[in-house]
Amino acid sequence: MLKSKKSRLCALVMSAAIVGTLLSGCGSNTSSTTKTEQKITYNLGADPKTIDPGLNSSVEGATVIANAFEGLTDVDTKNQPIPGVATKWEVSSDGKHYTFHLRKDAKWSDGKPVKAQDFEYAWKRALAPETASDYAYQMYYLKGGEAYNEGKGSVDQVGVKATDDYTLDVDLENPTPYFLSLTSFQTYMPVRKDIVDAHPKDWATKGATYVSNGAFKLQDWKPKDSLTFVPNTNYWNTKNIKLTTLKYTVLDQETSYMSAFQTGQIDIIDNPPTEQIPTLLKNGTAKTFVNLGTNYYSFNLAPDAAKINPAAAKVMQDVKVRQAISLAIDRTKLVKDVTKGGQTPSTSFVPSGMLVNGKDFKDKQYYKPEGDVAQAKQLLAEAGYPDGKGFPNLELIYNNMQLHQSVAQTVQDMLKKNLNIDITLRSVERTVQLNDTTKHQYIMARNGWSADYADPMTFLDMWVTGAGNNVAGYTNPDYDKLIVAAKAETNVAKRDDEMHQAEAILMKDMPIIPLYEYNVVSCAKSYVKDVYRNPMDTLYFQNAYVQK
Repeated sequence: MLKSKKSRLCALVMSAAIVGTLLSGCGSNTSSTTKTEQKITYNLGADPKTIDPGLNSSVEGATVIANAFEGLTDVDTKNQPIPGVATKWEVSSDGKHYTFHLRKDAKWSDGKPVKAQDFEYAWKRALAPETASDYAYQMYYLKGGEAYNEGKGSVDQVGVKATDDYTLDVDLENPTPYFLSLTSFQTYMPVRKDIVDAHPKDWATKGATYVSNGAFKLQDWKPKDSLTFVPNTNYWNTKNIKLTTLKYTVLDQETSYMSAFQTGQIDIIDNPPTEQIPTLLKNGTAKTFVNLGTNYYSFNLAPDAAKINPAAAKVMQDVKVRQAISLAIDRTKLVKDVTKGGQTPSTSFVPSGMLVNGKDFKDKQYYKPEGDVAQAKQLLAEAGYPDGKGFPNLELIYNNMQLHQSVAQTVQDMLKKNLNIDITLRSVERTVQLNDTTKHQYIMARNGWSADYADPMTFLDMWVTGAGNNVAGYTNPDYDKLIVAAKAETNVAKRDDEMHQAEAILMKDMPIIPLYEYNVVSCAKSYVKDVYRNPMDTLYFQNAYVQK
């Protein structure tokens, strides 16, 4: 509930139909919670690469951060921005200046007050070139943000300023109707300067130094095992926190975490073994949830690829080769016979359900979901490799889950059958996959992207030249210009057209191969109540409890 009548919400209306879901286990139970141990264990599926709000870019880290920190705004169960650390805000008539008023009872987990200066520091830290944040571009909405990040401007020119301990002034480069949603995003979370200065390398790895301002605080992190959180008793709303322990396990093998779920060691898991999904859905053990995201393969088009495999790097530079590989894949078969969780074949990068001005942004298919083998063969021949002759072997890396292995093996078979080209598969740990793709140390790789906020731009600006999450190393000046223009455009229809033009270029250049649109198949114990999962695949435990 926004308290400022001046607030501009024209674009946030689009998220009204994109609501999250309260995740409660199947079955009913009306017994009291007073004598029940209030502990929930959720399997993240992998160790977070980091839980530093300014550095994280993974979904694993995002859920941890969302429950440990609180931004200026929060989100309700309809995915609408509501007061967080800020109790109210005003927006100028031109939509470029925001004034946030912070609550005076907000405190850090060590008892110190949360101040406007903590937000100013955190935002400028994320933009600092030396921080090398993958999400620095997410702060380019701030006036002077991009210039500072690229070394063309000074930190003093960045449009965020604490005018006193409880007032934050923000100036934007252009009107951004979804900016209030962005202020609940992880990169916009506050961070304490004294803590980072005292422990610059490892402040976000230990309970003693991981000072946070949200509902839970870190007690212990055992790498490759678990992260344990307890209530932050200094949190302004701590009286409404029911859990006494929130534990995240990091098992990455489906059979292992499914077994742990069945024996009661884990209370919530995502992505159960694919062969069990139909039965789990039928008997009510599992449910499906909306996730605005896309599973895709990326080609490494960065110069570093030539150091890994010169022959493979050379063929990947040919757009006809990339198009041929994409068209040789039958995405309908993938979701029907392999993933089995009700996923939708991707025929664009922006998934269905992203609304702009009340209409779904996805209004066309850039290719047939079943593929087009004849056209794929023709394109490969035109590239100089008729029937795959002379085509080098390509290595595809994927993080070590059975689902990703099954998809990779199916794609491998399709490419051999349809194009007579060979793909070598390599399974790696999730942290290795994140590191290798971010640093462009691969040839082909499995990747995935879930929306950070309810606007198509969250899927499009990541492919701008040099963007931190541009794992393909893709660059196209025409694409970049359209994204810049769309970000500055105030006319909704024109902005929509510019984003569609950009996506059309992306799908023609094909630096990535969208495979299927995500949903989440999740299993929760019947006693788990009121865990909220938003469409961006982040789980919130602030209102959760156990009822047995």
